[in-house]
Amino acid sequence: MQIRRTTPADLPAVAALYDEARAALRAAGVNQWQDGYPDGASARADMEKGAGFVLEDGGEVIATACLAFGREPTYDVIEQGAWQAQGEPYGFLHRIAVSPRAKGKGAAGLFFEELKRQARERGIRVLRGDTHRDNKAMQRVMAKSGLSYRGIIHIEDGTERLAYEIILP
Repeated sequence: MQIRRTTPADLPAVAALYDEARAALRAAGVNQWQDGYPDGASARADMEKGAGFVLEDGGEVIATACLAFGREPTYDVIEQGAWQAQGEPYGFLHRIAVSPRAKGKGAAGLFFEELKRQARERGIRVLRGDTHRDNKAMQRVMAKSGLSYRGIIHIEDGTERLAYEIILP
């Protein structure tokens, strides 16, 4: 398995991964991504910013994520907790989708490891992520990747997300 940047040829596969993830979340009773976002346009925007990545296995795109550095506006306000690092640059991971064929193979965790690698290259020691309260699988992935629960943030539409952070050694 290898992580690489998303290319235009990957966009249909990434859009299909988002559709599969949306269906899996719905089946699990998680009201996340049920409004059609993320989609192919999200994947294209991530790719154009250089933040879109795919995990490929045997020539097949089996997972995708947005790995970015900079400011995430929805992280500006955190409630019922606090970020451990204040005022430092940080990296963040969004829109992870893993094919049902790759579940249980550690695909999501590989994206967090790649984000850590890229952060170290940039001299950044803070990483953040967030997920829906009912998305227990992603909460486990973040905890396993060393991120700790820090509080509640609200995304653009006002709904809450559980916020996580790690300070790299």
